[in-house]
Amino acid sequence: MPSCPPAEWLHPDGTALLLVDLQQGTCGDAQPRPDPDFDRRFRATTLPNAQRVLAAARQGGLEVIHTVIANLTADGRDRSFDYKRCGMGFPPGSRAAAVIVELAPVADELVLPKSSSSPFSSTSLDYLLRNLGVRTVVVIGLLTDQCIDHTVKDAADRGYRVVCVHDACQAVTPERHAAALACFAGYAEQISSGEFVAVLNAEPRPQATGSGS
Repeated sequence: MPSCPPAEWLHPDGTALLLVDLQQGTCGDAQPRPDPDFDRRFRATTLPNAQRVLAAARQGGLEVIHTVIANLTADGRDRSFDYKRCGMGFPPGSRAAAVIVELAPVADELVLPKSSSSPFSSTSLDYLLRNLGVRTVVVIGLLTDQCIDHTVKDAADRGYRVVCVHDACQAVTPERHAAALACFAGYAEQISSGEFVAVLNAEPRPQATGSGS
């Protein structure tokens, strides 16, 4: 997708920020197979960028939705074939299924448990986005070449304008991250966290109206 002016994708009342799988079991203290290099890069770059994006989205009044990898059943029998095959999945209500503290949901932000790579396949995300009047989906999270890739393409196929904040996403290696961004470049606008924050900061805020003088 060629670069386009923010006005073409930013609809304050119709834009949602989707945080994909930023949870204890993927990038927190409950990872089944911790990767020190991955964790170092996540803590040094990806997480701070995600925090800036989330703060700007909340301040700008965007809808914020979290997805987490979590089974609906204790034994994971509801998971997709791929998740069963590779052993991916966390028990419902487990520590691994919780959003990391640094990005924890507030107020009534939605949290959707998913048991497939794309939340469009195993949650009511599409139904919810349409009910909320969302036209643009801004995506951040993990992993760029897996769940982010699936989410971006599924959202685009369903008619949403998609924006991927590339430096608030991460893959197992920088090479895989770069390859994934190149792969789905035609499906989404790709911007940095700094660009995202600047766009929201430039958006005029509605003026509060008083009840009297």
